[in-house]
Amino acid sequence: MTFDWHSGPITRDTPLDPYYRNTQKVRRFLIGECGESFKFDRAFMAWIKSGAPLTMGDVADHWNRKSSSRP
Repeated sequence: MTFDWHSGPITRDTPLDPYYRNTQKVRRFLIGECGESFKFDRAFMAWIKSGAPLTMGDVADHWNRKSSSRP
């Protein structure tokens, strides 16, 4: 059974599956984890969909690391 990215409960432990979608619920979760400055960009979305075994916590942590290294 696949996870419902539109209505399923998203936590830091939620694993990404091959059917992952950038839904409004995902965006709300990431804004909560990363702050109001969170936004998707092409490189970040490609990293998410790379096929590596990730959780939503990994996704939030990666964005926070990436955004803290920006000038």
